[in-house]
Amino acid sequence: MGPYLRAARASVREVDRAGACGWGVDLRTNTGGDMRMPLASAGPILGDGEVGAFVEADGTRTPWTIENGTPRHYTDRWGSGEPPARPRPPVAVLTGLRTASAGEAVAIAFRGRPDTRTFGEPTFGVPTANTPSPLSDGALVVLTTAREADRTGRVHDGPLRPGVEVEWVRGSDRVLAAATDWLAAHDRCRKP
Repeated sequence: MGPYLRAARASVREVDRAGACGWGVDLRTNTGGDMRMPLASAGPILGDGEVGAFVEADGTRTPWTIENGTPRHYTDRWGSGEPPARPRPPVAVLTGLRTASAGEAVAIAFRGRPDTRTFGEPTFGVPTANTPSPLSDGALVVLTTAREADRTGRVHDGPLRPGVEVEWVRGSDRVLAAATDWLAAHDRCRKP
């Protein structure tokens, strides 16, 4: 397990042990890269099972499955994620114009999850799988080979619109405030 995942899991464990009743997953600056490490970081909150899939033009599906808080096929390398003390907590997912590619995949993995709501602005709009192909002259062509589907089977194409659109305003994090207000009002987080 690398330092990124170790630090992410330690943070999740620390916040969980402090009594978190709900979670915020901020993807506003996730511009892409490998989606599996962020899925392993959020895996215990996502819950086990199929959370999404790549869907090729011919309809072939390659599912994204979480087992014991980690993407399947990575459990041997990364180990299991510690489940939260409160099962199936409410989750606010924050997106923005810079949320792209792998960031969009993580947002898609939360789509259709119970007690989950998205806040912010639409994403960049490239929820796809890409395959690099080296050419004989040393150049590299990266081709889009599949689109991404959420756990309900809905295939996404273009920007992901949040459930609650909140425009970003310089000097004020209205997106985080809206997400925090929703979590605070949730039955599992409401204080007596």
